[in-house]
Amino acid sequence: MFSNLENGLGMSSNSTANFQCAQNDHLCTVLLHMQAVIIVPTLLLLGTVITLLTLFLLRCEPKHKRTQITAPKRSHSSLNRANQRHSHRHHLQGVDAPPGINPLEHEELPMSVQEVQHAVPQMYTERHHGVFNQVTALPASFSLKPNDTSSLHRASMDNRNVILRVLKETANSSEKQHFLGFASFVSGLGPHPSLPELLGVVSVQPPLMMVVEELQHRDLLGYLWRCRQDNSGLESPCEMTEKRIFTMAGQVASALEYLHSQNCIHGNVGARSVLVGGDLTAKLWGLGPAYRRRTQPVTQGQDMEMRKWQAPEVLSIRAVSQSSDVWSFGLLLYEMVTLGDPPFAQIEVNELLQYLQREKHLKRPATCSKPLYSIIKACSNWRPEQRLSMSELIRTLQAGEKSANGRTVLRVPGPMDFEKYLKEAGYEEANDYAVL
Repeated sequence: MFSNLENGLGMSSNSTANFQCAQNDHLCTVLLHMQAVIIVPTLLLLGTVITLLTLFLLRCEPKHKRTQITAPKRSHSSLNRANQRHSHRHHLQGVDAPPGINPLEHEELPMSVQEVQHAVPQMYTERHHGVFNQVTALPASFSLKPNDTSSLHRASMDNRNVILRVLKETANSSEKQHFLGFASFVSGLGPHPSLPELLGVVSVQPPLMMVVEELQHRDLLGYLWRCRQDNSGLESPCEMTEKRIFTMAGQVASALEYLHSQNCIHGNVGARSVLVGGDLTAKLWGLGPAYRRRTQPVTQGQDMEMRKWQAPEVLSIRAVSQSSDVWSFGLLLYEMVTLGDPPFAQIEVNELLQYLQREKHLKRPATCSKPLYSIIKACSNWRPEQRLSMSELIRTLQAGEKSANGRTVLRVPGPMDFEKYLKEAGYEEANDYAVL
């Protein structure tokens, strides 16, 4: 029996299947079926126990607590001083460009600490209130729609001057979502030397903020208006030459070309949407309409205050394209060479489309050279496909810059009449304007 058993155990698996134990030989039978009856079930049971134990340990493991950026604690005396300044601050309203209206000054920014929930993808650098100092309200610049949900402040961060766009703490959840969504939109466009740099966002604690680099001369429209007067006695006089126009226009065109490469049509090109640095570099801003087009359906009558700058296809509620930005860019050149005159000043807004249908163009200003005027006309063809492409426009501006007059400073007699500007720019019925 044992010899038969030893022979059977020494066989291969194929021969084992054919091995027959002697009748009533129970030990032979058990050894023959040991793997199938004992070993495999034991391994399966052991694996099940290990799996259940692992799941139990994972389920019972304590969850990691979220970390949250908080503002640094302030001393009792510093808090008392801040509260005293806040209680005695002046509530001023005003405008930077038009005379006769006082700017906001020395407004303290309250820093409360509460958690704010939002569901916007974070693509920006998170900041916290403790990194800002010397926070004061920013004098307003040109806008026709007073912004009741946010305000602008100047501050210092990491030894650098910045602008804080601050959402008011009374904003509802929809306004908070829009504010943070716009921040993500701007961040998602990526950096470009001719776009203002987004330096971070405060999204964890109210008040919510966008942190953007400060450009010393602020909006180009206000800068052009200041250039209308003889200000040679100023430390930094406004001096616009034709060569400077070509240089700044080339920087704006570079930003536009980059936005188009990101599938973003600006839709708000004009002097009011260009910011000017201390070294007179120009950077394109005014991205609100571009963000609204991505998040909201375009409706007739939207952004009425921009109609004098819009291409014919936009005025007639047709498809907007990159060529629509080229049309508006031509009007920006007109604003620059006239030191801030509105385009089509003598044409009523409701008559502008019919005027353009008759193939009428902007008249050549006295301060505009023939090469510069030819670019304005090339941007202002009725048919979008006949306008300059962005690459052609940039090459033309670069060529014009080389031969442009860089010595003669453009002058227009007298300061800007703001009420007259509102009428000529198509805002005569806009009673709720402000400079923000």
